[in-house]
Amino acid sequence: MSIDRSNEIQEIIDRESRAFDTSDTALMLSCYHPDMVWAWPPHPRAYDPMDWVMRMGRFNYDRWYKLTQQFFDTHNLVHNRRITRKIVMSEEQDGAFAVVDVDTLFRQDKSQDSPWHDEGDELHIIGRACKIYTTVGNEWKMLYQPGTMEIPKF
Repeated sequence: MSIDRSNEIQEIIDRESRAFDTSDTALMLSCYHPDMVWAWPPHPRAYDPMDWVMRMGRFNYDRWYKLTQQFFDTHNLVHNRRITRKIVMSEEQDGAFAVVDVDTLFRQDKSQDSPWHDEGDELHIIGRACKIYTTVGNEWKMLYQPGTMEIPKF
């Protein structure tokens, strides 16, 4: 019988949230696996991956640091609400996914030029995310997360 490591997954979810709350780029990047790639739906109802985009390519610390810092420098956090709905661990406790409901709103600082979006002065990350984690040595890293998607109400 193995030890349940789901609290370690919650820690990395909370760390990522703190990074948004404090605009801490280094803290944000500490969550990511060196092989991470991030496909992103252009809006919360883009369920078909045919519409998704690649914003930053394979994880590269220097490039992702520059782009993430540029985002934090040009946007103000309005609110960041996250609720972990479910954490599922592999039997071996070396892989996991977490279902997290996200409502994070940024407003562009009008005094700053931002290349991040052309959809107006707000970036609203809202919906449900499935964050996928794996171990690197003794440490958890986010391996993949499609962007947040709206959950239809049936």
